[in-house]
Amino acid sequence: MTTNDSLPSAQRPTLSTESFLLSFALFKLLLHMAVNVFGAYGYFRDEFYYLACSEHLDWGYVDQPPLSIALLTVSRFIFGDSLVGLRFLPALAGAAMVYVTGLMTRELGGGRFAQALACVAAIASPIFLAMNSIYSMNSFDILLWTLTAYLLVRLFKTESPRLWIWIGVVLGLGLLNKISVLWLGLGIAVGLVATPQRQWLRTKWPWTAAGIAVLVFLPYMLWNAANDFAHLEFIRNATGEKYSSLTRAAFAVDQIAIQNPGSVYLWLAGLWYFFMFRPASKFRVLGYVYVTAFLVLLINGASKAEYLSPAYGMLFAGGGVFVEQFIQNRSWNWARPVLIGIPAVIGVVLMPLVLTVLPVDTYIRYTEALGVAPSTAENKQLNKLPQFYADMFGWEELTTAVLVAYESLPIEDHGRCVIYTQNYGEAGAISFLGQPFGVPPVVSGHNNYYLWGPGKHLDSTTVVIIVGGNVEDHRRGFEEVEYVAHSQSKYAMPYENNLPIFVCRRLKKPIEEVWPRTKNYS
Repeated sequence: MTTNDSLPSAQRPTLSTESFLLSFALFKLLLHMAVNVFGAYGYFRDEFYYLACSEHLDWGYVDQPPLSIALLTVSRFIFGDSLVGLRFLPALAGAAMVYVTGLMTRELGGGRFAQALACVAAIASPIFLAMNSIYSMNSFDILLWTLTAYLLVRLFKTESPRLWIWIGVVLGLGLLNKISVLWLGLGIAVGLVATPQRQWLRTKWPWTAAGIAVLVFLPYMLWNAANDFAHLEFIRNATGEKYSSLTRAAFAVDQIAIQNPGSVYLWLAGLWYFFMFRPASKFRVLGYVYVTAFLVLLINGASKAEYLSPAYGMLFAGGGVFVEQFIQNRSWNWARPVLIGIPAVIGVVLMPLVLTVLPVDTYIRYTEALGVAPSTAENKQLNKLPQFYADMFGWEELTTAVLVAYESLPIEDHGRCVIYTQNYGEAGAISFLGQPFGVPPVVSGHNNYYLWGPGKHLDSTTVVIIVGGNVEDHRRGFEEVEYVAHSQSKYAMPYENNLPIFVCRRLKKPIEEVWPRTKNYS
């Protein structure tokens, strides 16, 4: 009987590069799917809003371009609205990002160890784990940045000009998903000017790529122009209000934590690789992409650390190649499991902070043992949970309280009732969770809910159930205000807990005069 170990090395079965990289991607996918099946706390605040947006398809929204919403519409048709179905595409995008990172490492000349190191770093990144655990534009943003970097590596390696066409398409899709891809485009431009790759600027190809990207992005630009440049107003408000407590120092220092402290050596090695490692000089543009995006966000002064996250896939790839060659030249084979193990082990320790792998009470005890305090980037008061987790609680209780208020109305009021909420999370949750119970229309002045308007029948005869606020404020707008209920949730964000529910009648002024004052782009 012959075993594989007894075969000559040339005859032993080997795992193909594609299968090797796919194994890492599959692990990433299965990890997220397992958490969504067995450990999910609940729908995240923004997911309710995205679900609402998917029922109002358009070329743009106040706070985002349309691509992720269009993808969500397709996802809902194929996979349904369960948490598992809703979060399949983000998990798939995360798995694809890991695979593309491995491919990029291979294209840069990295062997199996370099590929494994880069893929493990991508899997063990806390911010990638968090972003791929809920539905949002961010999962696709990270993937599209990484795919662009891979195409640039292929371009500079093969000098095939037609790759610029694909770069333009991916950049355009990236912009149609999230406008921060502008920093990626700016970084490519800076890198081309600053390196010998500027030779491409004397050809039509990069200009063609730019033209394709603009053409793909054009519908969102036209939408903004037709809606008083709503997205620019949203960015201005968010920077000046919601994220006003953020600092440049925190932005820089937090890069270490959100990308896994155990991976710092790898992405710093990636920067060294692109800027200082002579054999990698043809790929130096990628180093300029990272530095440009870093400086843009740093100068902004109110940037969340996570905004730079899409730029790390290429640093993991370059760092993997550099580290592999460094230890090979010194015959430090003992260092291989150590260098992979450090980010992997630290990633497991940090995982409960970004993935709902622990029951909530166990999570609280775990963070207390680690000495990790709850955090938020939005100047919000917190309880025992960080905002990322607290925003997954309280929605069922809120919807139940609103339905109790609705059912308390005389039957003749049911057909002329509207629910008004203070923000899109409340509006989206009540609409989605209350739909099976015949909840009346829900309106709000927050972000795109403002553009969707108050509905056709909101007038002085309409009964309005208002979530939040206080009696004094509501009496300025209505002849009759009655407190009827409140919602309560142990783990919800404090400002979403103990919310009063009011029934208000006889609007004092025409809705055309009142509605503009509800506008809240933030």
